[in-house]
Amino acid sequence: MRPFTCTFLLVIVSFTVALCGLTACYPALNWREIRPENTRLSVLMPCKPDKAQKTVPLGGRQVNLSMLGCDAGEATFAITVADMGEVGNTADAAASARLPAEVLAQWQAATLVNMKAVATGAAGVQVLPLKLPGSSDSPAAVLVKATGQRANGTAVQGQAAYFVQGKQAFQAVMYAPTVQADAAETFFSGLKFE
Repeated sequence: MRPFTCTFLLVIVSFTVALCGLTACYPALNWREIRPENTRLSVLMPCKPDKAQKTVPLGGRQVNLSMLGCDAGEATFAITVADMGEVGNTADAAASARLPAEVLAQWQAATLVNMKAVATGAAGVQVLPLKLPGSSDSPAAVLVKATGQRANGTAVQGQAAYFVQGKQAFQAVMYAPTVQADAAETFFSGLKFE
C-alpha cells in the first residue's frame, strides 16, 4: 500500500504546486461571470465591478450609457452598454441604418483621444477584426489596441472591443501600464451573447 500512498501524495503535491504557480501569476485577478443588465451579454471580469450611468451625445443623439468597471492587477477593466433606442425611429431610413456604425466610430475615436493615442491608422494603433458570435455583422466587431497616456501623464496601453447587438452598442475595454496578454485573452474571449 505504500507505493499507492507515495504516488497519490506525489500527484497531490504536483497539483498543488501547479495550482499555486498558476494563481501566483495573477493573484489579484478573481474572474467571475457578469451579465450587464438588460442585455444578452455575458462577460468575464477579474473583480467585482462598480456601476455607473450617464447620457452622452453619440451618433447625433443623446445615448444612455450603462457602465460596469473595476481595477485589478494594475489594470482597469470595463464594459459599457450604449442603448441607441429604437434605431428605426428616425425619419430618414438611411440615417437609421448608419446609426450603429456612427456610434461605434465616434466612441472609438473618443476613446483614442482620451488616452492621447496616435490617430487611427498611424503607427501604434491596431484595429483588428473580432469574432463574437451573436453580435451584428454590420458594423463588424473590432478590437482596437493602442498606446497612449493617462490624464496624469503616465504611459498606458489599452485594448477595446466594439460591437453591436440589436439596439445596443458595446465597448469592452482594458487599460494597464502594460497589458498582460493572458489577462486580455481571458477578458475578451469571455465576451459571449446568450
